[in-house]
Amino acid sequence: MPSGCLEGITVLDMGQMVAGPYCARLLATLGATVIKIERPGVGDVARSQGPFPHDQPDPESSGLFLYLNTGKKCVTLNLGSRTGRLLFRELVARSDILVENFRPGVMERLGQGYRKLHRLNPRLVMTSISNFGQSGPYRDYRATDMGLLAMGGYMYVSGDPDREPLRKGEYLAQYLGGLNAHVGTLGAFWHALESGIGQRVDVSIMEAVATLIETSITYYAYKGIPRKRFSVRSGIHPFGVYPCRDGFVGIQVVPARMWPVLVEMVGREELRDPKFATGMGRSQHADEVDALLLPWLLQHGRNEIYHMGQQRGIGFGLVCTPADMLDSPHLKAREFFLALEHPQAGTYRYPGVPAKFSETAWRAQRAPLLGEHNEELLCGLLGHPTSRLAEWREQGVI
Repeated sequence: MPSGCLEGITVLDMGQMVAGPYCARLLATLGATVIKIERPGVGDVARSQGPFPHDQPDPESSGLFLYLNTGKKCVTLNLGSRTGRLLFRELVARSDILVENFRPGVMERLGQGYRKLHRLNPRLVMTSISNFGQSGPYRDYRATDMGLLAMGGYMYVSGDPDREPLRKGEYLAQYLGGLNAHVGTLGAFWHALESGIGQRVDVSIMEAVATLIETSITYYAYKGIPRKRFSVRSGIHPFGVYPCRDGFVGIQVVPARMWPVLVEMVGREELRDPKFATGMGRSQHADEVDALLLPWLLQHGRNEIYHMGQQRGIGFGLVCTPADMLDSPHLKAREFFLALEHPQAGTYRYPGVPAKFSETAWRAQRAPLLGEHNEELLCGLLGHPTSRLAEWREQGVI
């Protein structure tokens, strides 16, 4: 088996919840040795978040934690203790990258600010992910994922123009922040390889969200008026998510020349009326178009409609449930999901990575137990005698 792209690279993951751990997880999938540092007895906040097997809360079985921390090793360290800080600095001296997503100023209050760590390890790349970045008037403000989607402008362009803005599901802003941090980290690491000098990567989650709405910002800069949320009645029809026999499908007839193809597939002569011949005409008579399409849609299933459209060159969308995703023949063929066995949670399937490499492998290993690798890393890597572990546990260091 070929090695990963980042084989031999050591990453310290001090992240909590989503953004930082996701960035570090992506580095782990590329072959880096990622050492997750957690608080003794408590661990990452994500350990307290569900889902849990059989709805039984267990810090070793959190679905969120297990996904975000696949492929990592875990050391527990109390950075509030002198010994904990010394052990941490020993790890920093042997690392290439450090990822953290504390509030700005926390690392400095722990005595582990970038300048101090840079003096210890000049080649270190330190990636700091925060809501609004390490500078600016909002630097210390708190924010939820919804708040970041709103502040980043993404909610303003989401939803129907006649309704209130909509947020998206899951931790979209957090994952986007982690993804941008991953790219920024790789860039800084490449520079460190070439120059021998590390640097700090300052990632603002709000700014990461704002990169999604570049066209709306450009529209405002050019015209001086905000772009309205896109309507299904804005000159393209049919357009949107429609019900069918067993769920929903996404329908968008683009390019316009595909309209006769859709009419032929549906088999309703009424749709050949000249008033429906153009996108604007269909938009003006959208209710009539939908009323003619709906009976046919309700007679057919999602997969049937999806493949019928694809066979005719119409890019229908299949609104997949989680079960659909896990059973997808396409994702199975690409081996996207991987089954990982965990000693506490059991065996579950997790999303892999959407990038395939022709010459290098990507790593697939389960998430660590809290403090699972204390002996391997503190004694094996740093060289401390194993007899110190019991002492450090008693003192609350690990």
